[in-house]
Amino acid sequence: MKKLTYYAMFEPSEKGSFCVYWPDLPGCTSWGENLKHAEKMAEEALGLHLYRMEQDGDILPEPTMPPFVETPWVSEMPDGAIVMPVSIFPDIVKNELDNRAIKTNITLPAWLKDWAGLQGINLSQTLQATLRQMYGQSPQKTA
Repeated sequence: MKKLTYYAMFEPSEKGSFCVYWPDLPGCTSWGENLKHAEKMAEEALGLHLYRMEQDGDILPEPTMPPFVETPWVSEMPDGAIVMPVSIFPDIVKNELDNRAIKTNITLPAWLKDWAGLQGINLSQTLQATLRQMYGQSPQKTA
């Protein structure tokens, strides 16, 4: 299984919180109430950012070498900042995001909605099953 690792800057903030950003991924930022929370939120932010980049057809940048190799952004670190690797498994992230439940509105005649309710028909399940049958897809999309 493919694993991606990018180095993030964890910059201390007020009351023990941390701002997180990736010099290799402009626009990808996160925050946590403490270092442990910031690490967890950083994984989520990195996964979402890379997922969206792939959905948009963007090429993922090569991660900068580990911080012990001299790079411009490491030499300009703010006081107290920590550079840490953040890793994700893109296939797992994609599977979770592609298969998450979302709400959507549909329009039905009132009598049809009422009739379905009296029959105990779950409209969401019925629509999903019908669409899967129409398009020949398996019961659950996987990565």
